[in-house]
Amino acid sequence: MSVVVAVKPSARKRNAKVGRLVFEDGSRHAFESRAAAERWADDLSTGDGHVWVAAAHPRDGDVADLYLVSRATNAKLEAAYDKRRRRLRGDADREQASLGNPL
Repeated sequence: MSVVVAVKPSARKRNAKVGRLVFEDGSRHAFESRAAAERWADDLSTGDGHVWVAAAHPRDGDVADLYLVSRATNAKLEAAYDKRRRRLRGDADREQASLGNPL
C-alpha cells in the first residue's frame, strides 16, 4: 500500500531542508506506510524546524493521504521574554503602563 504525503507551505517555511526538498523533488512524496512517512518527517526535523505528518481531511479533493506540516511561527519571537518581544516588534521605547496610568 502506498501513502502519498503532500508538503504544506507551513513545513516549507519552518524547515529549510523541506524547502530545499520541495524545490528539488516536488511537493508530493510516496511512502510504503504512514510509519515510513513519520520516520521521514523525524529525519527532516533533526537540526531544523519541527515538522510532522498529519492525516489529510477526507473531504479534501487532494490525492494526498497525509500532509507534512509545521507551525509557521517566528522562533525568535516565541522564545523572547516580554520586553525583548516588544523590542523585536519595534516597540523599543514604549514602557508598560498600568490601567490607571495610560500613555
